[in-house]
Amino acid sequence: MNTAAAAGTWKLGDLEVNRVGYGAMRLTGNGVRGNSDGTPIDRDVAVRLLRDAFEQGVNHIDTAAFYFSPLRSANELINRALASWRDDVVVVTKVGPGRDPSGEWLPMARPDQLRGQVEENLRQLGRDHLDVVNLRWTGPETASIAEHFGALAELREAGLVRHLGLSAVRPEHVAEARTIAPVVCVQNSYGLDWRRADESGLVDLCQEQGIAFVPFFAISGLRREAAAAQEQDARVHTVARAHGATPSQVRLAWTLHRGPHVLAIPGTTNPAHLAQNIAAGALRLTEEELTFLDKPDEGAT
Repeated sequence: MNTAAAAGTWKLGDLEVNRVGYGAMRLTGNGVRGNSDGTPIDRDVAVRLLRDAFEQGVNHIDTAAFYFSPLRSANELINRALASWRDDVVVVTKVGPGRDPSGEWLPMARPDQLRGQVEENLRQLGRDHLDVVNLRWTGPETASIAEHFGALAELREAGLVRHLGLSAVRPEHVAEARTIAPVVCVQNSYGLDWRRADESGLVDLCQEQGIAFVPFFAISGLRREAAAAQEQDARVHTVARAHGATPSQVRLAWTLHRGPHVLAIPGTTNPAHLAQNIAAGALRLTEEELTFLDKPDEGAT
């Protein structure tokens, strides 16, 4: 059986993780921007799925307090699943956005509100400190993040947070944050069909500075929070057939080939898809295949 260790490891500060992790958003049954994946899976089934992931070597979980639906909270499911794995799994959460109890989005939190968001994550996860907290930036694209990141740096100094990261940011935000406190990871939308992080130089910047780059929507692509649709890219199908792999595995493998600092956090509620996502870490694409995937798609299937 392939495990999440097959793709190698990377360090988030002093916390070593396997490069294939798990994103918890889909456990709630709703995409966070209102795209529903249907009724959430049974609570016990969700906990078993997480424990299956841990058994297969997943030791990096991405979550947030705002990953919830009327029936489920991703953080609370993770808390329950971690009963016997608490010291072995790195939990990365994010703050900045917020939702009211009905699920409606709130404005970007003020710097003085971030402590409350951190404390809510601590409560839900049942921890006395958070491994990694990302500032998820939803303010103006070119605005300074210094006040917000500085507030998180103070919580790091106070021992509530071990390491800090960024999400949905630009290269200049990374430079600005690093003058305040170390940055261990950057989470941005990135995949075969969405490469703004290449165009801006962010992926390479992270590698140069030893920062993990953690793409989200690597499989769903332009569908974002919605579940991935049937694969339409002929290039992906061609490479998948050559390896006896699924198109989703090829997309994950392409992402991981981007650099040793790139981590994957695919999410699913399907045990078979979980195993496939983890197995993608062992899929090795040739230089010719990578070049082929980078060419414009000449036809859909």
